[in-house]
Amino acid sequence: MNPLIAITEQAVGDGLVPTVDARELHAFLEVGKDFSTWLRDRVAQYDFVENQDFAFFPQNGGKQTERGRPTKDYALTLDMAKELAMVERNWRGRQARKYFIECERRLREQRPALDLFDPLRLTEVALQLTELVRELVEERKQSQAALAAAAPKAEFYDSFVEADGLYNLQNAGRALHLPPNKFIGWLKTFALFYQGGALVPYRQFIERGQFEVRQVRAGEEKVRCQTFVTPKGLTALAARWHRDHAEEAA
Repeated sequence: MNPLIAITEQAVGDGLVPTVDARELHAFLEVGKDFSTWLRDRVAQYDFVENQDFAFFPQNGGKQTERGRPTKDYALTLDMAKELAMVERNWRGRQARKYFIECERRLREQRPALDLFDPLRLTEVALQLTELVRELVEERKQSQAALAAAAPKAEFYDSFVEADGLYNLQNAGRALHLPPNKFIGWLKTFALFYQGGALVPYRQFIERGQFEVRQVRAGEEKVRCQTFVTPKGLTALAARWHRDHAEEAA
């Protein structure tokens, strides 16, 4: 595969992740706006978070511009790069998004062999299988024949999953073998915030398909929002928990 845009590992948050240079992506997308205005507007419009979706570094060793300000290089995660490509709504954006998806697929194939003594890695694999089963169940609405090839969900996860394949926050913690209160407290540090007394996720996590927010009845007349974690979200959270707590376990 010919590289359209260079992908390198950079420190974003607490770990090294595959990233894209924002200036290179801006040039490839042929955006009409200047780079600084484009990036600033997109970050504000789509609620991207520094040290989670992107990080910046001094450019050219921190040399200053003529106005006395240091120039910056921005490293974007592949998730953020895909979203920026998608929202441009042009053939360049579609081409870049497909390229990033293929790069992610190849990176996954290069991952080390499964460690049978790593419970969090085993949990991640089990959740990926659960997500596959959920997709097959969705296809059943169109064709009952699709269920014939579906593997059963793991019994452990079945005890926590809702009828529609989602997990409430407490059960999501239990599915990851974590105390629910500790798990939810950890989510509050980067993904959840209070809105009208209810815990809801930031928009970028909903758009990534990791959370769903639904209105549920609380009593005969009251309706409140409740946040659920999707199987895809549980897979991502398991991997992030592993990264965030790798140093503690060492």
